[in-house]
Amino acid sequence: MSQPDNTNVDDKIASNHASLAALDISATDSIDDEILDTFYNREHLLSVMMATLDYIDGRINTGLTLPYFADIVPELWQEKSKTLDIYITDEFEGRALNLEARGKDYATNILSYPSELPAAVIELMPTLPLGELVICHEVMVREAAEQDKTVAQHISHLLVHGVLHLLGFDHELGQAEQDEMEYFEIDILAGLNLPNPYI
Repeated sequence: MSQPDNTNVDDKIASNHASLAALDISATDSIDDEILDTFYNREHLLSVMMATLDYIDGRINTGLTLPYFADIVPELWQEKSKTLDIYITDEFEGRALNLEARGKDYATNILSYPSELPAAVIELMPTLPLGELVICHEVMVREAAEQDKTVAQHISHLLVHGVLHLLGFDHELGQAEQDEMEYFEIDILAGLNLPNPYI
């Protein structure tokens, strides 16, 4: 796995966002540094992640409950620094991971693996690990072209979508849940001056 060292960028952005502890980006061996540098710019991914967390913090202040963190006092969730791992994979490994995780024999654009730590453990930890997002690069690039989006727009949408999954939101549970999740995504992306991904 390859991983660029952008510690200074992490420190600079973290100093502006107390809720950020770390964003770790790694990739399978078939994803080279040029792909990572071109498509997965750390500063861009951090800004999308922080916009998502800031938005959710605002919604918590108005009564939103995070499904996977419902047992944690909202103020504790808000004050804890967060960590997120992003893993970039190819279509071959992406297919195997999707089959293992969801029983579906094809590569999907993004998989979300929430940390699922008990509240008692999170309370003791200095940081709150959100979990891991696995992005299948080839599927993501293909979808961006099919949907007439830039790759940066689609990566931004997938990152927002994935972080919401890590918090427990799930569009597959029913229409109300799908509508809520899409509303959040559209609102967060609009705050980043990005278009509605669903039109």
